[in-house]
Amino acid sequence: MTEAHLYAEKQAILAAALPAVPFDGWSAKTLREATAATGFDASMGLRAFPGGAIDLLSFYMAEADRRMLENLAGADFAALKVRERIAKAIRVRLEAEAGNKEAIRKALAVLALPIHAGRALRSLYRTVDAIWYAAGDTATDFNFYSKRALLAGVYSTTLLRWLDDKSPGHAATWAFLDRRINDVMRIQKLRQRLGDLASGWPRPFRRA
Repeated sequence: MTEAHLYAEKQAILAAALPAVPFDGWSAKTLREATAATGFDASMGLRAFPGGAIDLLSFYMAEADRRMLENLAGADFAALKVRERIAKAIRVRLEAEAGNKEAIRKALAVLALPIHAGRALRSLYRTVDAIWYAAGDTATDFNFYSKRALLAGVYSTTLLRWLDDKSPGHAATWAFLDRRINDVMRIQKLRQRLGDLASGWPRPFRRA
């Protein structure tokens, strides 16, 4: 079986699983029944997701990141300011999943379990890294990590706000997102100023 073939089958199983997740969660039952619904035998589900339902969940999160990057590939996005790119990237990612809110709630409940803490962190890192990549970030120093840590907070809190948002067109969420990004940009500017000042300070332990 080629990688492309396996990937297509993963996508098919995920598509069959998503309608069931709000009822049965990201569970072995969901994976088993989704595999059967696609016409594959049970062994196909194990080949596609050897770790079981948690692998299916991880694949869903990775697919959401991939679709976000695809949707941001247009020239109009590149013309935006950095803060606007970040806001748009988060908005695009969440809007694409508007029909899967309950599946995302179930996903967060699973990822909140201590046994899945590492997977949860990797998933969050992959998302914020993809957003910064799309925004054109080229940092390779400490800023690389600080930017991602700050954005992780912005994305996580915005996601929780969005899940419970009943306002028309999620307007309350996007207003909240703008405020959070403004806060982050102020922090980044302050860090830059402090870094510039510190570069001119004497180094007390430097040898003469």
